[in-house]
Amino acid sequence: MKIAIINYGMGNLGSVRRSLENIGVNVIVAENPKQLSDANKIILPGVGAFGEGMKKLRNDGWVEALQIQVIEEHKPLLGICLGMQMLASLSEENGLNEGLNFISGKVIRLDNLGCKFRIPHVGWNEAKYQESTPLYKNIPQSMDFYFVHSYTFTSDNQVNVIATSAYGISVTAAIQKDHIFGTQFHPEKSAKAGQQILKNFIDFVPC
Repeated sequence: MKIAIINYGMGNLGSVRRSLENIGVNVIVAENPKQLSDANKIILPGVGAFGEGMKKLRNDGWVEALQIQVIEEHKPLLGICLGMQMLASLSEENGLNEGLNFISGKVIRLDNLGCKFRIPHVGWNEAKYQESTPLYKNIPQSMDFYFVHSYTFTSDNQVNVIATSAYGISVTAAIQKDHIFGTQFHPEKSAKAGQQILKNFIDFVPC
């Protein structure tokens, strides 16, 4: 099993890589899109602004490579934080920006959805999940995970929302569509529960 972490200049590569290596995973940091063909699964991390992230993915050829590897070849993908948000169709951050459109939905600022709490949302929060999701296998309900974000994924189809967290409003904590997953929180910074999330992604077998 070989896992590729995409390096497009906007991700916490070191901490994600260490977390995966701690559970015995063979990790490659993909510096160019061609390297994704050598991997069994792909992780798209990310911190920063949606528009800038998508610009980097487009300019360096990652969008086309992800379309081939994830959509056509059906390789499992895990988006983390900004990486999850870029799975959406659109984002309202700094004007409308198109995403990868792997999971239909829009990324909207928390206060525009009615959140009265401090933004950005930074810190540990409970996440309640759907019992059937493989991403949360062997994790107790309402475990805390580490969040850092000002925007949230609003899915066009609620069946794709597999976990939520309360922060003044209901916040999408994790999403899934078939073999494509995303977490708004940072599993690599979320102690044992986060490490189990990563292990569950590694162990996931597509139907």
